[in-house]
Amino acid sequence: MQTWLAHFKVRPKLLVVDDQRINILVLNELFRNDCEVFMATNGEQALQICRAQLPDLVLLDVQMDGIDGFEVCRRLKADAESRNIPVIFITAQGGEADEVRGLQLGAVDFIAKPINPVIVRARVQTHLTLKLQSDLLRSMALFDGLTGVPNRRKFDEQLVRDWRQSQREQTALSVILIDVDHFKRYNDHYGHQAGDAALQAVARVLDGTLKRPHDLLARYGGEEFVGVLPNTGLSEAVELAERMQTEVRALNLEHVGSPEAQVVTISLGVATVVARSDLAPQALVEAADQQLYAAKQAGRARVCAAALNTI
Repeated sequence: MQTWLAHFKVRPKLLVVDDQRINILVLNELFRNDCEVFMATNGEQALQICRAQLPDLVLLDVQMDGIDGFEVCRRLKADAESRNIPVIFITAQGGEADEVRGLQLGAVDFIAKPINPVIVRARVQTHLTLKLQSDLLRSMALFDGLTGVPNRRKFDEQLVRDWRQSQREQTALSVILIDVDHFKRYNDHYGHQAGDAALQAVARVLDGTLKRPHDLLARYGGEEFVGVLPNTGLSEAVELAERMQTEVRALNLEHVGSPEAQVVTISLGVATVVARSDLAPQALVEAADQQLYAAKQAGRARVCAAALNTI
């Protein structure tokens, strides 16, 4: 598997689910040098690991106490976050009806016990390679062609994930909505090519202010950008927004059409919430949009912010 592994920037995550410890140990020994292996002995534990780790592939036993493998697969495929994880059933139940049921639930393969190491390695390699190719194609569809930062679709997906984490862990989640001031005037005066170059420069600066790997800066549309910041309170988010505003101004991009300054500036709206069940993620974006509107009404080139429960 070494040649194949070279295509992965990090070792792929493999979840092995079986209620027989000996089977888990055999599969762990088979893949521990090639993959980051996670192990579960029941369906509930498997679902918890999938939510927390989003493995690249699941090797799943069918017959288990409590939630069986079929139900685990059904729940994984019903969840938007985990539905793209390939599932391979490994089972002593080799009947045609079981195999058909597993494939109908969304599994990609069915391997009969006792385990043949050569067969298991070959099939895992094949499906992980297909997963990598699928992820690469999907990643290309989630980035903005002009600026190179993630696009609106990627932001929407990330916001849902971060919202669930905020609700689960009761931690603060912040969104920063950013608008390039008087950008239509910029395009009218300097031309669309210059406008594109300005957006690229602004995107680089905004993205560069986000130092943590789990923060996200995306192009929201037109001259608007958006940042989503998990585990970030209001004061921290405002501090980051102020830094963004300062660094964009420091680009010193001439903008003679701006009455606030003779350079490109940005207005920013910040909103923070601890997610709860009676709110939807879009409520946080709408709150940030309200603050962005307030920043524009107050004269642009500034930051306005509020916690969602105080709006």
